[in-house]
Amino acid sequence: MRRIRLPGRQRLSLTICLLLVGILAAGCGQKAQIKDEAVPVLTPEQRQLNLESFDMVWTTIRDKHWDPELGGLDWDAVNAELRPRMVTATTMGEARGILNTLINRLEVSHFGIFPADLYDDVAAASDGEEVPSGDGFTGMDVRVRDGQTLVTRVWPDTPAAAAGVVPGTEVLKVRSLDLRARAARLDSAITEKSSKRMLLSMAMQNRLQGQVGETLPMTLRDAEDQEVTVDLELVEAPGTLFTMGNLPATRVYHETRILPNGAGYFGFNYFLGITEVMPAYNKALASFKEAPGVVIDLRGNPGGLGAMAMGMSGWFIADKGHQLGVMTMRTGDLKFAINPRANGYTGPVAILTDEITASTSEIMAGGMQDLGRARLFGATSAGAALPSIIDKLPNGDGFQYAIANYISDGGQQLEGQGVTPDQPVSDGRKDWLNEGDPVLKAAMAWIDAQQQ
Repeated sequence: MRRIRLPGRQRLSLTICLLLVGILAAGCGQKAQIKDEAVPVLTPEQRQLNLESFDMVWTTIRDKHWDPELGGLDWDAVNAELRPRMVTATTMGEARGILNTLINRLEVSHFGIFPADLYDDVAAASDGEEVPSGDGFTGMDVRVRDGQTLVTRVWPDTPAAAAGVVPGTEVLKVRSLDLRARAARLDSAITEKSSKRMLLSMAMQNRLQGQVGETLPMTLRDAEDQEVTVDLELVEAPGTLFTMGNLPATRVYHETRILPNGAGYFGFNYFLGITEVMPAYNKALASFKEAPGVVIDLRGNPGGLGAMAMGMSGWFIADKGHQLGVMTMRTGDLKFAINPRANGYTGPVAILTDEITASTSEIMAGGMQDLGRARLFGATSAGAALPSIIDKLPNGDGFQYAIANYISDGGQQLEGQGVTPDQPVSDGRKDWLNEGDPVLKAAMAWIDAQQQ
């Protein structure tokens, strides 16, 4: 069976794939049943593959769940109850419903079954079109707010900047795809509210890609509420191409700057590229020693290597013996111990989060918050902190399962809940148009207040 091992979200497309599995379990079953209405009764061969899939899911959970006791659940009794129902299941919708019932007995997130047709449709945002692929870059990031796909960042010296796009601009159409209709369709399909914003935003962001040199036609609603049409020629995305194991190559970038109020700013898109990002981070923090505050921007950062978070947090923690949290696995516990740095930064620290702040990003943000060493601004994070695996089942469906559990230093379970910012910041269309970056401005205002 094809296996994808993902210790963190490594790319937009992979992030959507992983998230889709965990949050659409109920939705997948429902939509599959609708499609099954026009499908003939399963053949004996298909029913056998479904039975083999049931056995694979049951056995995998028994052997690889981080808690060998499954929280006291009688797993053999669950098998005895549900397996006979799989033997007699006559449609794929019924079979998937039984598999979801099996998984739901665990009462944990990050476990799910997804059919390939729904996976392709929702994760790739196909809507009957070819899925856009490539490293082509428009120069803007987007997030979904109240059904609107809003520009939240415009990179300098990019096609979007040259076209006069500003934060708060709404993207109405990309190619022939109506993004409002697309967002509404996804919104109705996603049943788990905690992860809805992440999937919506990443699905829309995924639509802004293509091949370098390709022209991307778009319809926008500008700051004056006028519809304008632009054709953006896609350019190479920023950052350095990074590869790890069998994962797709990913562009990793980082940014260091001094903010108008003198605070130091460091932002990056993945906890990857350790030989490049860590030296840049260390250099930046060393240069911020006399700054009135430091801002770490984890918005849009879906995670990566946990060891980087331990080292990065060490700049703000002087004493030994602290940790961000603990990850529990079948083989034992992994403590995210902080590596304190001599002569670190002792001033105010602000961390920016949004719905795409996930995995290692959540671990760092939540741990620093628990330790009282950072104030968080923005929106609740993704609630997707666990390492997980996707296996392809004998019947062709996908099965995602987590291989660990994570509890923050303050005793909070991040999975399915996310990290709640100390200061939530409104970031609708008017906020972006008026403030430019309302979350960063809120963090700067707090830093200024600490100097009074």
